[in-house]
Amino acid sequence: MSVQTNYQIDMREAVNVVSEVVQNRPKPIRAFDQIYMKTGDMVMQSEIIAHWSDGKKLAFIGDGDAVSVCVAYLMKREILEYGPTKITVFDFDERIVNAVKRFAEQNQLRTLDAVLYNCVDEFPEVAGYDYFYTNPPWGASNDGNSVNVFAQRGFEAVGHRGQGLVVIADDTELSWPKHVLARIQEYGRGQGYFVSRMQSRMHEYHLDDDGELRSCNLFLEALPNNQPFEVSKSLNSEEQISNFYGSDNDLRVQYVRQGTVADPSREAGENYRFEFIGDEK
Repeated sequence: MSVQTNYQIDMREAVNVVSEVVQNRPKPIRAFDQIYMKTGDMVMQSEIIAHWSDGKKLAFIGDGDAVSVCVAYLMKREILEYGPTKITVFDFDERIVNAVKRFAEQNQLRTLDAVLYNCVDEFPEVAGYDYFYTNPPWGASNDGNSVNVFAQRGFEAVGHRGQGLVVIADDTELSWPKHVLARIQEYGRGQGYFVSRMQSRMHEYHLDDDGELRSCNLFLEALPNNQPFEVSKSLNSEEQISNFYGSDNDLRVQYVRQGTVADPSREAGENYRFEFIGDEK
């Protein structure tokens, strides 16, 4: 599927810039549904996100793909002349948080920051943002509960106002993506949001066990009479955390901690350990 971006950009320069971001990403941990988007689609996605969130404060609820970094860097390199005024990544993987911070410092991306955060906990900056973006665990084994949890934190980030963009599986043959799509639309409606538009089958991934699986962009917008919401609570439902990352793979890890390395800029992403929920600090 060919999708036109909003404005013409120098694609060669854009791909080269995004390839620098890709080199900075830690290796994905498949057990946590860290499945990275392919580079060409990241360029397209970054332009879409920059245009959509122009002039806004944008929260990323998780960002293994590093679309946040691409947006900030494309703006810095003046390949994009529009984009958000502030970008914050909230992720439970310390490797990702460190990679974002390191790249931002090295390239003087003053609009970009990252915070170590797990969606099991109350959101630390309720109503601090205008828009949110999330590409969550896609919920094949939990009927979309994992998608709804990430969306919940997004709604809290914007105080149940503004807009959000949820990236989820989109397939014409499989049944579970359709159920998950219905669940997020139903959940969003209950939170005072409606689907303003959808871009179907947009993205390809480095996914060994299903190379044909795609994802869509689902844009959610708050209803005009939506009441501001400034409360966040930690998850306390077993249903919300069961099979969170897949069958028999519950939400039990608080943080992925980066191991000690001599040169973090050359860290391959394989040196890490898990800090489990309830572990003594």
